[in-house]
Amino acid sequence: MSGAHFAFTDRWGGVSAAPYEELNLGGAVGDDPDAVRANRELVAKSLGLHPRLVVWMNQVHGNEVAVVDGPWNVEHVPQVDGLVTAGRGIALAVLTADCVPVLLADPVAGVVSAAHAGRPGMVAGIVPAAVAAMVRLGADPSRIVARTGPAVCGRCYEVPEAMRAEVAAVEPGAYAETSWGTPAVDVAAGVHAQLERLGVHDREQSPVCTLESQDHFSYRRDRTTGRLAGYVWLD
Repeated sequence: MSGAHFAFTDRWGGVSAAPYEELNLGGAVGDDPDAVRANRELVAKSLGLHPRLVVWMNQVHGNEVAVVDGPWNVEHVPQVDGLVTAGRGIALAVLTADCVPVLLADPVAGVVSAAHAGRPGMVAGIVPAAVAAMVRLGADPSRIVARTGPAVCGRCYEVPEAMRAEVAAVEPGAYAETSWGTPAVDVAAGVHAQLERLGVHDREQSPVCTLESQDHFSYRRDRTTGRLAGYVWLD
């Protein structure tokens, strides 16, 4: 993809012990910090990245986006749900365990973004904020390539009727029903509807539902569990 790279992890191939087995990449879920560090290094090296050039965020289910010029000081990782950079060779990472990992790239402008779109973040507008941050760095929505990774699907994400109504009032594309006929929210569908309206037409969505897949971490299924990661970078 003209120098743009996207990657999503599953739960296997790492060193974490149960209930985080094996490839937990989340540093705030109770896992051994040394195991998380080792897992992050394993993934970075498998992708041909220097671990220090993978930039993470402290995700808070909001709509703030930080511009990345280089690796953070580990004591000053920002509380945001989106990252954007025009720095080639810098990989942006997003952690999930049911939420939608959103990876965006405009290879022509040399701009990439990673966003964490859970239900609250999708409603708050993290995806439009990420695209706007890319545009400020020279990206064009018509050139942006979007990839969304494994997430809980609309057939499984049961919510109260009032919550579905609140979400659908903001993003009608997220209105859903479970496979057993109760109110649900389809966050990935909502994200893709937002991207379409923003003029981002080159999009792909992972077919994997994290709640249904034993190869992926799911907070809704297991509560105490690890985190998957999505990575985006340019050569």
